[in-house]
Amino acid sequence: MKFAIGVIAAATIWTGSAKAQDSRADEDALETAREDIVVTAARTKLPASALPLTVDVIDRETLSRQVAVSGSTVDAVSALLPSFSPTREKITGFGETLRGRSPLYAINGIPQTTPIRDGARDGYTIDPFFIDRVEVIYGSNALQGIGATGGVVNQVTVGAPKENGWSGRTLLQGNSGDNFSGDSLGGKVAGLVSVRSGRFDATAGAAFERRGVFLDGRGRRIGLDGNQSEIQDTDSLSFFGRAGFDLSDTARIEVIANRFRLEGNNHYLPVDGNRALGIPATSRRGQTPGQPSTGLAEMVSASLTDGDLAGGAFTLQGFYNRTSDTFAGGILATFQDARIAPVGTLFDQSRNVSRKIGGKVSYERAVPGFEALTLTAGFDALIDRTKQDLVQTGRAWVPQTDFRSLAPVGQANLKLFGGVVRLAGGVRYENVQLDIPDYTTLASAGARAVTGGKPSFARALWNGGVVVEPVKGIRAYGSYAEGYTIADIGRVLRGITQPNIRIADFLDLTPVVSNNRELGVEVNQGPLEASATYYWSSSDLGQVLVRASDGIFNVMRQPIDIEGLEVNLNVRTPLPGLKLGTGFAHVSGRTDTNGDGRMDADLDGANISPDRLNLNIDYARGRFSARLQGRYYLSRRFQGQPIANDFVGYRLFDAYVAYDLPIGRMMLSVQNLGNTDYVTYYSDTQGPTDNARFYTGRGRNFTLSWQAGF
Repeated sequence: MKFAIGVIAAATIWTGSAKAQDSRADEDALETAREDIVVTAARTKLPASALPLTVDVIDRETLSRQVAVSGSTVDAVSALLPSFSPTREKITGFGETLRGRSPLYAINGIPQTTPIRDGARDGYTIDPFFIDRVEVIYGSNALQGIGATGGVVNQVTVGAPKENGWSGRTLLQGNSGDNFSGDSLGGKVAGLVSVRSGRFDATAGAAFERRGVFLDGRGRRIGLDGNQSEIQDTDSLSFFGRAGFDLSDTARIEVIANRFRLEGNNHYLPVDGNRALGIPATSRRGQTPGQPSTGLAEMVSASLTDGDLAGGAFTLQGFYNRTSDTFAGGILATFQDARIAPVGTLFDQSRNVSRKIGGKVSYERAVPGFEALTLTAGFDALIDRTKQDLVQTGRAWVPQTDFRSLAPVGQANLKLFGGVVRLAGGVRYENVQLDIPDYTTLASAGARAVTGGKPSFARALWNGGVVVEPVKGIRAYGSYAEGYTIADIGRVLRGITQPNIRIADFLDLTPVVSNNRELGVEVNQGPLEASATYYWSSSDLGQVLVRASDGIFNVMRQPIDIEGLEVNLNVRTPLPGLKLGTGFAHVSGRTDTNGDGRMDADLDGANISPDRLNLNIDYARGRFSARLQGRYYLSRRFQGQPIANDFVGYRLFDAYVAYDLPIGRMMLSVQNLGNTDYVTYYSDTQGPTDNARFYTGRGRNFTLSWQAGF
């Protein structure tokens, strides 16, 4: 079992073995392996040390342990990486950022984000039991196409078995809040079986998880989000399959399928709190009206790869991805229509349905006769069809809209002076078109007839950088990269209130182009691994989330400037098996709220994360391993924003202990070890008069797990 988390090319990756971590031979072997780590999200076979990128790689061992503590992949990534904002502790991830911008979630490079009408559930589309590792590329980039203005969170699924015969693993897990009450109990059971026979292999697995309600540090039920839906009181059932055939020693064809369904159990109703009195929102037993909130994600992908086709690496991938997300409902002003029911009585709920079809092809090889230069050429295509309708009345809120992206890509990497210096750069040329039909807005927007259209844009997105390694284990780099997204078109379309609108004249499809400039240095010498990265980025026409009085966010196009500093330090102590680590992230952002060309206000808590310090102690020797980690979210004053939205800060500690049994491993994990009572970052910095969304965070929670493999 291996552990890997760190930053490559301007930070640190360190790896260890639970059973042989005290072995110097193992440490030396892992030190050498560090040089050969390939990050698939970077879309190259070159090792990460050759790329001017800041990358974290979280392996399966680390991910499974952190998921046992935190509950989900998104929560695990947020807990481990200081530059990732605190999560909302809900299924919907509005305002969860990486380096102050939205990340692109992907599975094996397949985008999960929906650009037309972002439901913000893209972090819940696969069970973490089926993930082999998570690759996080920091900063704006266009390596995977649209959406990566803050970076890429790529979830790489379990790989094919390497040896003939049967293999597999299983997980049994139970968890409870601090008082071990029945309504807070949850559990999970999962299994995965693989077989290889000659050139053929197959893998199949299933996972079921039941979640109870969450309790805060005072034992109170945490409030339910009655509109955006919940992760509390839900069941999820997931299936995963993979089949592959080795056409030769270097060529392989493979098909992967995943189905993830999460559904609310409708056992509780939200109860408003009182901010003025410091009383948080909670819940009570009762039947939730309407259909249960659900999240369904289905994905099928097929790929053909050849690592030695005419001396180069060839990759062809096609995919189909469908999501259907039903949100909790309410008697909201937006849903009212006097033609259907008296105003103030009509209950409704919305549903996002999206279907993606796409493909990628690329070829990479060193130039014959000039092997120091590696070139990559490729082409990406994506067609996304998305709509948002109202479940109870069948009305269209966002019309069925087609998003089409065609993008040729090219990259180059030049090795100089025997690898002491590397130059890298490339371009992606995006050609995007929307196809919006004629439609009519809801009655609350005036029931306006809107004439559709086909707005489009084309834009080149550049990247470039240099990596210098004067001494083995000491690297420095500088880079520039552009990423892009489009503002949430669905929110714009459903909010039109003016008469006689023609989309061709009304909709500004100018993309949100964000850049990322950074300088970094990495030191990896003996027991010391350290890194520091400074970055800054800007968007002339950025995207800022602005919260409306009903708690629903609108998107404003405003200039944005962001800068930050990341520092990481890991040390192997003289005591065998003991490692100490720390990480610090500072980020600040400014925006122009009135269009006068002057940055007059800080980005608020919906758009940027707090400064943060992580501390961790790891110990592994023989059959025993343990970890204690602390997260310090530092207080912040948002200049130019309401004082009521200032962040007071809080600190959380998590822990786990594990022991390898003759069969399997037993692990006890504790979230919020000190049972801290706190208001979540989202609730503390948004909606100072919103009593319905005044949420406290999860208190002490215990998880007991047994894992085994064969």
